[in-house]
Amino acid sequence: MKSQETMLCCLMLLLATECSHYRSKVRIKDGDEHQHSEGKLKTGTIQEKCRGPCLIASNCSQPCAQHFRGEIGFTCHQNKWQKSTETCTSLSVETFFKDFNSALRLSVAAASVPLYVLDFRAPEPLESVAQGIRRNCPVDYACIIDVVKSSEATSGNIAFIVELLRNISMDLSDNVTPEKMKSYSEVANHILDTAAISNWAFIPDKNTSSDFLQSMNLFARQLHIHEDSENIADELFIQTKGFHINNDTSEKKFNFSTSMNNMTEGIIGMIEIPRQELWKLPPNASQAISIAFPTLGAILREVHLPNVSLPRPVNGLVLSVILPERLKQVLLTFEKINKSQNARAQCVGWHSRKRRWDENVCETMLEIMNKVKCQCNYTGMVMSFSILMSPKSVDSKVLDYITCIGLSISIFSLILCLIIEAAVWSRVVVTEISYMRHVCIVNIAVSLLIANVWFIINSNFHKKAQDSNWCVALTFFSHLFYLSLFFWMFFKALLIVYGILVVFRRMMKSRMMAIGFAIGYGCPLVIAGTTVAITVPEKGYMRPDACWLNWDNTKALLAFAIPALVIVAVNLVVVLVVAVNTQRPSIGSSKAQDLAIIMRISKNVAILTPLLGLTWGFGIATLIEGTSLIFHIIFALLNAFQGFFILLFGTIMDHKIRDALRMRMSSLKGRSRAVENASLSPTNGSKLMNR
Repeated sequence: MKSQETMLCCLMLLLATECSHYRSKVRIKDGDEHQHSEGKLKTGTIQEKCRGPCLIASNCSQPCAQHFRGEIGFTCHQNKWQKSTETCTSLSVETFFKDFNSALRLSVAAASVPLYVLDFRAPEPLESVAQGIRRNCPVDYACIIDVVKSSEATSGNIAFIVELLRNISMDLSDNVTPEKMKSYSEVANHILDTAAISNWAFIPDKNTSSDFLQSMNLFARQLHIHEDSENIADELFIQTKGFHINNDTSEKKFNFSTSMNNMTEGIIGMIEIPRQELWKLPPNASQAISIAFPTLGAILREVHLPNVSLPRPVNGLVLSVILPERLKQVLLTFEKINKSQNARAQCVGWHSRKRRWDENVCETMLEIMNKVKCQCNYTGMVMSFSILMSPKSVDSKVLDYITCIGLSISIFSLILCLIIEAAVWSRVVVTEISYMRHVCIVNIAVSLLIANVWFIINSNFHKKAQDSNWCVALTFFSHLFYLSLFFWMFFKALLIVYGILVVFRRMMKSRMMAIGFAIGYGCPLVIAGTTVAITVPEKGYMRPDACWLNWDNTKALLAFAIPALVIVAVNLVVVLVVAVNTQRPSIGSSKAQDLAIIMRISKNVAILTPLLGLTWGFGIATLIEGTSLIFHIIFALLNAFQGFFILLFGTIMDHKIRDALRMRMSSLKGRSRAVENASLSPTNGSKLMNR
């Protein structure tokens, strides 16, 4: 008996030695270095920073800290090395199961087991974590949780865990139970922590976040719930719920309340399955599952698209829903994370194949205070939904009313301006300078009138057709005629300068007209045409949300803003020069008539130029992120009433036009009285009696 105990102890000692020898062989074979001290792994301080000259677009790399495999990549930016990528990881297949093999082998060595049953061969090496899970914890996947939670959330470890979740969703999703889903969620929760968000940006594979979401949805699709209503996972950064449904089920709702971290209040999200959708289900029971992610919106990276400014900030929970194939529509309610009054919400769905947010699958039904209600189409490619924040888009009924009323007044004013010019034309075009002055007024009114008409068409243009050639045409003509407005104002300033220098006395009227139209329409045509030619091939001509010049990607709007503001500055300088020169005694009495005309033009330019400049100055200010609603209202007021300003300051306030208009009205009254007198004369009276 004593000899048998001695033999058994020797066998156990030999077994332990062999297992230890096997572990050391695996480490040498894999070339892995592991940390044996307790506590969380730390990347530590960078050992050797990239040194030497830092040239633009140059790259540098260095190894990770001790106990980590991989490297850290740097890129030169503004003459400084900045971290661009990181693959530092402390995880491997062996890390997860290094303690299981020896424990399993030693537990077999019991006195009741015959010696010939014991297998002294080293266990087969694991090729994947999925294989290790099958061998060690196939029921609930619990054997991998502690290793994941004890690891530091470096970029390399995050990428490893995402690949682990992807493999599990593909290889171990044949019979997903709530217990497995809970363990799966615990692993995912570790890399969704707010402290880990910044490290996602340094993962070399930019599709990692999209792969993570797709893996979560794929695994949840295979889940089979037991009870009628079930809270499957309730982690800090991921919640999973599910319940059974059929065609007799009343309207169902998923309610979520999750926080971004332990300190913030809960962000609310809700998913509703409409009753008319549930009618499509068969009598036998189906199931609906939903997952809420409070931090995933800050992690998801979209594939770059032309004419789209990235990243587009997510302003609510990311809600995934897994429904039977017959159900095609869901209602979602989101609470805004950023509750700024300037932020308009846009309902979107994540397209897993395109790897981007798709605004065409959702429609905003209601936006009240801090909540947004969306109606979205559910498909196999679009199972996750959220809201995007657009701080540059301000949705206000006040702005709508101002624009509508202002444009109506502006168009009426411009038409009235053209009618007045036509009525007094023959009386006010006395000299070449006065002739060209009124040509400028007419063309300014025509340019703004056409631009306003294009603006109205733009406002009613269907959003889904904004990628079409029609939107390009609308943007082009709006750009062209708004520029023409400024260039005709510029020509008026040139007219003032040439009038003072007595250039127009020696210039034919036809030549002045040619110069005026070349500046007023030729220059805007060149600028607008060049802008189209440069930006349309790159799909950076228009804004994504409107038929107007792009700002975020190509800065095409500068092709309007720069010429307009330069003309405003030049015109103001010209007005100052005129104010100085007209005080000099060198201008004789023979030029009194031209001088009076020049002074009227100068007053007109001095008033209209600041108004136009101020208008588009506020317009550029509205492009700044987080601009107050007041700036938008002021811009809308000034922009909508430009036509009224031109009528008031360019026509009505000119006393020559008023005098000519009075004379015109007097002549019309005189003619009408003459007609009346002629009809009441004795000759006409006798003719009436004879009849």
